[in-house]
Amino acid sequence: MITYNCEGVRMPSFKKRQVTAWIKAVAAAHGRKTGEIGYMFVDDERILQTNREYLGHDYYTDIITFDYSEGDIISGDIVISLDTVASNAEQQGTRYDDELLRVVIHGILHLCGINDKGPGEREVMEKEEDTALGMPSCPLRQG
Repeated sequence: MITYNCEGVRMPSFKKRQVTAWIKAVAAAHGRKTGEIGYMFVDDERILQTNREYLGHDYYTDIITFDYSEGDIISGDIVISLDTVASNAEQQGTRYDDELLRVVIHGILHLCGINDKGPGEREVMEKEEDTALGMPSCPLRQG
């Protein structure tokens, strides 16, 4: 089951069924099935607090992924700062909805085992994000 919740922010306006179907399709493309995945949309202050509390990092980020996957079943909690998503969209000259879906799928790709911190990993992650965003099941393609 994939759930969407928010704390201190308004729930983003996207079609949850479409996003859920897309997430499952991306997981399947990586040979995985979805288990329990919980999205929590928050503001910058909450993600900073989460970063400090659980990771010992003292900085803002757009996403934090907690991975509870076992075998080919991906499960986890994904915390997304809508403030940072909006800032990133503005800085990159992209639409907010496009950037939000990129970040939503970024967390799923982490659960599928794709990293972005080591040498060359960022480019692999970006390629996988672009591939996911180009899938027919992506809500951006469905209008």
